[in-house]
Amino acid sequence: MSITLTARTAHLELVAATVRHLEAELSGPEALCRMLGVAVAEGWPAGDYDRNALMFFKTQLQAAGELAVGWYNWYAIALDAGGRRQSLVAGAGYLGPPADDGSVEIGYSVIPAARRRGYATELVEFLAARALKFHPVRTVVAHTIEANTSSAGVLLRCGFVRVGPGEQAATVRYERGRTLSAGYITDGQ
Repeated sequence: MSITLTARTAHLELVAATVRHLEAELSGPEALCRMLGVAVAEGWPAGDYDRNALMFFKTQLQAAGELAVGWYNWYAIALDAGGRRQSLVAGAGYLGPPADDGSVEIGYSVIPAARRRGYATELVEFLAARALKFHPVRTVVAHTIEANTSSAGVLLRCGFVRVGPGEQAATVRYERGRTLSAGYITDGQ
């Protein structure tokens, strides 16, 4: 049996990567898009989402098994006004399941041609809200380059707070914690 996780936001359909997705993408973005049933947008892959990242995600998913699906990368497919799937426009996800301290880190990148349409905000809100529904997640962490004011703006709109310098030079760490009213899921995905 194969786990398939999908979700929809106002303008995106999100598909959690499986080992099969990653194998397809490693053979070329066209293979991934055939598997997803959408066109590849110009500029794919976005940002730091490169072959090394794909290999990392694949290795982690293979080691952890199907229960780890959803704790690594998600593909974002743009939807038209009628809700029909258009093209692959972004990649986002977690750097893995929650750490022992209750934190989970997210990352996201939208292809240049699809920026300034609210996709990053929808992705970040989805990832943060999803993570915070799971016990024992208490904090969602994101890092961005100090000069990337667009990314900082996305994080702030999604309820993240700037908490200080990041682990790498010229980066800033942002966090969003669980609210007292937030419920959580204790099993499954």
